[in-house]
Amino acid sequence: MTDATRRPRRSSGRITLDDVARDAAVSPITVSRVLRGERSVDAQLAERVRASADRLGYVPDPAARALASQRSTQVLVLVPMLSNTLFVDLLEAVHRTLFPEGFHPLIGVTHYDTTEEELLLRTYLPHRPAGLLVTGFDRSETARQLIARSGVPCVHLMETSTAPDVACVGFSQTAAGAAITRHLLDRGRRRIAFCAAQLDPRTLQRAEGYRRCLREAGLYDPALEVLSPERSSVALGARLFEEVVRRMPGVDAIFFCNDDIAQGGLLAANRLGVAVPGRIAVAGFNDLEGSDQMVPPLTTVRTPRAEVGRAGAAMLLGLMRGAPTGPGCVELGYELVVRGST
Repeated sequence: MTDATRRPRRSSGRITLDDVARDAAVSPITVSRVLRGERSVDAQLAERVRASADRLGYVPDPAARALASQRSTQVLVLVPMLSNTLFVDLLEAVHRTLFPEGFHPLIGVTHYDTTEEELLLRTYLPHRPAGLLVTGFDRSETARQLIARSGVPCVHLMETSTAPDVACVGFSQTAAGAAITRHLLDRGRRRIAFCAAQLDPRTLQRAEGYRRCLREAGLYDPALEVLSPERSSVALGARLFEEVVRRMPGVDAIFFCNDDIAQGGLLAANRLGVAVPGRIAVAGFNDLEGSDQMVPPLTTVRTPRAEVGRAGAAMLLGLMRGAPTGPGCVELGYELVVRGST
């Protein structure tokens, strides 16, 4: 056993950089340079340091490293929820972009609650994260001021804006909502219902696209909207479909705000013997997993959530490094995916 392993530890029992330096018989600064991956250290010396670190089980302390370098490696990422595949795909892309560059996503979940978002910002911004990724633009004035005054580089995801000095990556939810509605009109549908859950800002933007499209066609009827504040789910979609069939016998198409409730609608149609698309066409949004396997396969809007995560993280990397990032707003668009349900 070496002197380093016999030496009493600090109260936490944590192996320190100094312990590795003593074990490898080098200076702490040499250990630091080796573990940061600097190539200027002699290869044999570097190998000795890495062997000591492995033998002692040394794990770098990110807080101490940030304090020493005055530079954090953490990026705070605020998303509405983790139960939605959309945000899981986005976070996976963010991680795959940031981690190889030495940055570590710190995830905060707002649950679509502006007060909860404020609390997350108040909790984490004092730790001076290197960057911030937030979802959309709908937040309290207090949250906006917390972000602005922090001086932390920030990129907004999933929506776009023409406001100056705003970095954002996304697509027009309103235009996408209009596109799927226009598709239903082009298929000859005239009594198109809109079923929505959660009623978060992006859902309401899709609703606005639906309304604009139908108003332009002279066919908008507010009585054909079914808006539920409940969490989006397959079970809720089935109930909403049953409600439309019961209360609106003339409806010949339903635009569901998200694929999970659209999937529930299709399951209810099969159970009730309602022909899709013969009697009622059904469309969703986001092209979630399983939509192409429904009976019939679901027509939907494919949204670029992974691309949003990659492009947003890449834009933030540029901002954190002070490098030119190109356009402040990146519009990634969307894709109408036409399948058998319409």
